[in-house]
Amino acid sequence: MLRKFLDKLAHSFEKGGKYEKLYPLYEATDTFLYTPPDVTKRDAHVRDALDLKRMMMTVVIALLPCVLFAMYNTGYQAHAMIARGATPLDNWQTALYQLLGMGFDPGNVLACMLHGAVYFLPIYIITMLIGGHCEVLFSIVRKHEVNEGFFVTGLLFPLTLPPTIPLWQVALGIAFGVVLGKEVFGGTGMNVLNPALTARAFLFFAYPAQISGDQPWVAANLATLPQGVSGATALARAAVDPANVMNTSPGWTHTWWDAFVGTIPGSMGETSTLCCLIGAAILILTRVGSWRTMLGVVLGTLAMSSLLNSIGSETNKMFALPFAWHVVLGGWAFGTVFMATDPVSSAFTDRGKLLYGFGIGVLVVLVRVINPAYPEGMMLAILFMNMFAPLIDYFIVSANIKRRSAHYGAA
Repeated sequence: MLRKFLDKLAHSFEKGGKYEKLYPLYEATDTFLYTPPDVTKRDAHVRDALDLKRMMMTVVIALLPCVLFAMYNTGYQAHAMIARGATPLDNWQTALYQLLGMGFDPGNVLACMLHGAVYFLPIYIITMLIGGHCEVLFSIVRKHEVNEGFFVTGLLFPLTLPPTIPLWQVALGIAFGVVLGKEVFGGTGMNVLNPALTARAFLFFAYPAQISGDQPWVAANLATLPQGVSGATALARAAVDPANVMNTSPGWTHTWWDAFVGTIPGSMGETSTLCCLIGAAILILTRVGSWRTMLGVVLGTLAMSSLLNSIGSETNKMFALPFAWHVVLGGWAFGTVFMATDPVSSAFTDRGKLLYGFGIGVLVVLVRVINPAYPEGMMLAILFMNMFAPLIDYFIVSANIKRRSAHYGAA
């Protein structure tokens, strides 16, 4: 019945129809629900079961563990702080949660999920509405199909944000990321920078008060807590004193395992290294994400963190933060698995992916350690290496051409 309904509407959106200009919107809906009608059928064409839509949906599936944990941990952090004496934030999300009759119990998984959902879902909905309309607008103007790549961008962006960010900033950020991070370059497949990270970087530098500090990371009023108890992220504490995150200070109650699982304050979807590893397994097994890029980030992080550990510093204690803690703090795991492996803005060649990832790993440690005022370096490291990815591929390809030319001439 749905197929017949869409077929009945088709002539109104096709060339010469009443809504011809809105054809990209109709085509996006039709191909999302069903296989595209135009497929290759002759032997002269190479056919593959993996197209752009299936590739993007595979990434979405790999992100689901992070999404579910984002909702749980958002509620859990709020309930844990409320149990310590904080009061809920005075906003409509908490009011809605209270109307549903759930108590603020950190041990109730369903209650934590529900509390987190009333913060995460509005951010996700605004992202899809504003970003989706930007995509459709450019598709109509350029007269091409709506690309499925935004399904991934629209899920990545909310996961990099704190739960208490104002919704108008979410709308402004995703519009900036889609328009200036992708569409001005020509759309999907043409962008130099990762659109989700571009949107996140814009918000960070434009509105630092709403996206940094203690309170943005926990959906509870931390001003009512006893002095010395806050919702600061582990990296923020490490920038002041790494002992806070290595279990040698009484001011920090979380262990390395807590950081690995993700039950610590931070951006909604970036805290759980475990969920990111599940996503990495899915991407690698389906060959959608590059294991070479991920390996390069690991090796770069290991090399630079080990070097700085051996050098040491009396004035900057971040030099002492070991590799094992770097990989479970901040957005390192999330960026390595889902951001660095973006097939458009990363390197294309096999060797280039290793070098590209290695560069990210080196830079993220340098930003975190050398500039303690900005403890999270993954976003800047990936954006910086995005700009160098084409240059890396150029030198790799040029070297291959020279090597093969020399071999051919010698033969």
